[in-house]
Amino acid sequence: MDKIKVLMVDDESRMRKLVNDFLSRKNYEVIEACDGEEAIDKFYADKDIALVILDVMMPKMDGWEVCREIRKNSSVPIIMLTAKSEENDELTGFECGADEYISKPFSPKILTARVDALVRRTYQIDNSEIIEIGGIEIDKAAHIVRIDGNEIELSYKEFELLTYFVENKGIALSREKILNNVWNYDYFGDARTIDTHVKKLRKKMGEKGDYIRTIWGMGYKFEV
Repeated sequence: MDKIKVLMVDDESRMRKLVNDFLSRKNYEVIEACDGEEAIDKFYADKDIALVILDVMMPKMDGWEVCREIRKNSSVPIIMLTAKSEENDELTGFECGADEYISKPFSPKILTARVDALVRRTYQIDNSEIIEIGGIEIDKAAHIVRIDGNEIELSYKEFELLTYFVENKGIALSREKILNNVWNYDYFGDARTIDTHVKKLRKKMGEKGDYIRTIWGMGYKFEV
């Protein structure tokens, strides 16, 4: 399948690169624009752009103007980015026709998950993967966990941690290995952070939390 094209519009090159790096890992093709006018030119030049990530505060044309212009001719999903967290800004974004609104600073992984969900919902792409084990159901695409049919609230890291455990069921995992695979390079600190997250995860899972076994002096193992 051809890569899905995303137009990333931000006057900060560092921000464009950050988003480009994360989306490229998920097999998206990212087209960059540094201001509103360039964004409009690139959007109309490439009919295959499937989603737009749009910063609000930009030179030449701000994000609101760009969003309104795109909405005149296209229903492509638009995610607005802004350093402001005012309710009025969010309302303005939705009135312009934006589909999502994310305040800076934000987690690139959360943004990527939002992009995945919007693309899947808009274009009805079925890239979901559901894992079921011991009464636990993990919908990786939608980032939803259900236990015995009831959805539970997990943070992004708790979701990734549980998914990693389940995908490596029966394997003893050291804290260092868990850090390397769940936190990747964007975490520098004490491996004991794993213990804190596991404690919270077990509590939210109720009796199913017993599936996460402690391997003393090493780490954890998921067993049903």
